[in-house]
Amino acid sequence: MRNKWLALAGLASAAMIVAGCGSSSTSSGTSAGTTPSSTATHSSAPVAASNELKTAKIGGVTVLTNAKGFTLYWFGPDTSTTSKCSGSCATFWPPVPGPATAGPGVTGKLGTIKRSDGSVQATYDGHPLYTYAGDKAPGQNSGNNIDASGGVWHEVTASAKAKAKAKPKPKASAPAPAPSGSSSSSGGGYGY
Repeated sequence: MRNKWLALAGLASAAMIVAGCGSSSTSSGTSAGTTPSSTATHSSAPVAASNELKTAKIGGVTVLTNAKGFTLYWFGPDTSTTSKCSGSCATFWPPVPGPATAGPGVTGKLGTIKRSDGSVQATYDGHPLYTYAGDKAPGQNSGNNIDASGGVWHEVTASAKAKAKAKPKPKASAPAPAPSGSSSSSGGGYGY
C-alpha cells in the first residue's frame, strides 16, 4: 500500500512539473481606456519568425514589411485600441496577427489589440497593422493612399526620424528662393 501512495505522489509531482513548464496565460487584448502598449505581452515563448517585422526601401521610402517583404499599412479611421476594418474590409486588408517581433530596422513600439472577432492584431506605434491583397509580390505598395472602406490607407514608414532625414529643413540663415516669373505650376509641395 505504501508503494501505491509513493507512486501516486510521484505522478502528482510529475504532473505539477509538466503544468509548470507550460505557457503562462496573459491577456494580450485591450479594453476600452487602455493603450496597446500597456497590454502588449512579452512572454518567454518565442514568436514565430513569420511574425517578424522588418524594413525595406520601396519607392525611395523605408517602410515596414512582414517577414515575407510585403508592405504593411495603417487605416486612418482606426484608433490605438480599435480596428475599424472587419468583414469584407479584412478580406482586402488582412490584419497582421499579433504579437509581432522587431526585426532589422524596426525601431518603433510594437503592441497588440484585440479585434472584434476575438483575434489578436499587431500594432506599430499605436497603429493596427494590415497587409493589402492587391500587393502580389514583396516590394509593392499599391495600397498606399487608397481611399477605401471608409478611410484612407497608408504605408507604415519605419520612423519619423527617417522622414526627417529624408526631407531636411532649410537653414534659417539661408534666404528664401526668389519666385520664378513663370506662370506654370509644377504641383510641388509636400502633397498634404
